[in-house]
Amino acid sequence: MNQQAASSRHKPNNPKGAFGDNLAAHFHLKESEQVSTSWPGDNLFAITRLQSDTGIPDRTTRVPSEAALHISVSILPVPLRAYDLWIDGKAIDVPYIPSLRTSVMDLQSDPVCWVGAGFDYVHYHVPKAGLDAIARDHGTEPAGSYKFAICEHDIVVAQLTQYVLPLIGSRDWIGSLALDQFSLILGAHVLRTYGGLPPLGAAKRGGLAPWQGRRAAEMISESLDGRIHLSDMARECGLSVSHFTRAFRKSFGMSPYRWLLQRRIDRAKSLLATSDLPIADIALRSGFSDQTAFTRAFGRVVGDSPARWRRVVTSKG
Repeated sequence: MNQQAASSRHKPNNPKGAFGDNLAAHFHLKESEQVSTSWPGDNLFAITRLQSDTGIPDRTTRVPSEAALHISVSILPVPLRAYDLWIDGKAIDVPYIPSLRTSVMDLQSDPVCWVGAGFDYVHYHVPKAGLDAIARDHGTEPAGSYKFAICEHDIVVAQLTQYVLPLIGSRDWIGSLALDQFSLILGAHVLRTYGGLPPLGAAKRGGLAPWQGRRAAEMISESLDGRIHLSDMARECGLSVSHFTRAFRKSFGMSPYRWLLQRRIDRAKSLLATSDLPIADIALRSGFSDQTAFTRAFGRVVGDSPARWRRVVTSKG
């Protein structure tokens, strides 16, 4: 499958679907932050952040029916009676919505809403074709339907949203392995929690064949900037995306994205120890979008800042 990704904060010009600036337009807003990646069937998995200081003046316009779920997470609390919702023309009783609560709606059920207070929401556009592919790849029949939810206390989705929130507009997530991996994790959770499927058990298959492992490692090493997709590597190895991801973890002991991140850090360490390049230049040469992203990742993996690590290493030399 042909993968692509995009991030935007501008006037509506996104591909067809209830996400990004198209979704913003339905909410009578002029801009959004979004990132998206391809899923099976020429569909896009997308994450959109919509914000307003005042709410919206009227109901959202009608969203064209599509085979996808619309999963929303409130970043800010929504006061009682400040949010109205209609599903298939029927008014839904909406309670007070605390922060980080989840709502799940089927985009084939004609959802319409009105929000009369300032809001900050993260919306996930989750195509059913992609969920079907994840289910089949785990040897399970796809979900026939999905549970409607409003103000659900879904700890997993809340934690995933907190993790992704600062990354939605980040260049590091455009066309990245991290976004591909995130979409699979969220998709598996949605199948279990809202599709009624049993837990998707560990694969009975083994790891990658030696030639597959070499090819995957080669592709990642050649793309330290992360502009490579799980689908690219899976296709090279003759596997589905989910099977490839599980087999890679079994062979390498970590996810493809984590392995990529480790290769970036290894390259950065080499440059820090053997060159006088500024840290900002080392960040770019190691595949990071900027020094801030590099410093954050280095600290998470190494447990120290690049500058301090360099001082310690060079002083020993």
